Amino acid sequence: MNSTELFDLNGKVAIVTGGANGIGAASCRMLAEHGATVVIADLKLADAQALADQITAQGGKALAAGCNVLKDDDLVALVNRTMAEFSAIHILVNNAGGGGAGKESPFEITLEQFERPFQINVFSAWRLAQLCAPHMQEAGYGSIINMSSMSSLNKSPAISGYAASKAAINHMTANLAHDYGPIIRINAVGPGAVRTGALATVLTPEIEQRMLAHTPIKRLGEPEDIAGAVLYFAAPVSQWVSGQVLFVNGGGVQTLD
Repeated sequence: MNSTELFDLNGKVAIVTGGANGIGAASCRMLAEHGATVVIADLKLADAQALADQITAQGGKALAAGCNVLKDDDLVALVNRTMAEFSAIHILVNNAGGGGAGKESPFEITLEQFERPFQINVFSAWRLAQLCAPHMQEAGYGSIINMSSMSSLNKSPAISGYAASKAAINHMTANLAHDYGPIIRINAVGPGAVRTGALATVLTPEIEQRMLAHTPIKRLGEPEDIAGAVLYFAAPVSQWVSGQVLFVNGGGVQTLD
């Protein structure tokens, strides 16, 4: 296999949840640039459509799909629509996620608030993988990429729900690799601090410098840095890699300690 074939996604169909903005959007662009047909699934359908139009205008192939990953009917409809439009599913990027990172003091939140990041980050990823797996088996090619986080390893206050849900993703990924192999590979990407809209709401020059104090590559991440890891797991280059978590963090830890 030559270097071009290692990253060739022509003929592959990819679903990306939370695909309209940030890391999800960068992943959609990256996969499309390497030949994949991308289904951009997002709560914000207008944003997903704008990105699909952009990808199409640049010669790629994309479809926007409204989806709330907390609703099982939406997940079923997403898979059914993808199959109806393209007759195959090869790649699933479980990027949609959320949680009250830094806002989860056990003295202040309810049980329902603690459960929510598990519902968004873990349960939806498990369910969508279950729905896509038979189609990947039929296609003879499958790569599932879950979105973890450095929070799955770090220890910090007021983040127990989000961090625990991301740690669950790591172990779920490792175990599902045994269930889905050999045709389907399942891996996870663990971003460090990445310049997204969410981070921009709290980032100051002072906070950035504290985050970079223990980061060998002296900058914060960009969405494209994470998209590169997504591409690696999606493409044939990683054909003997499954059950792994790749942390993309500039070589360090971006905490405020």
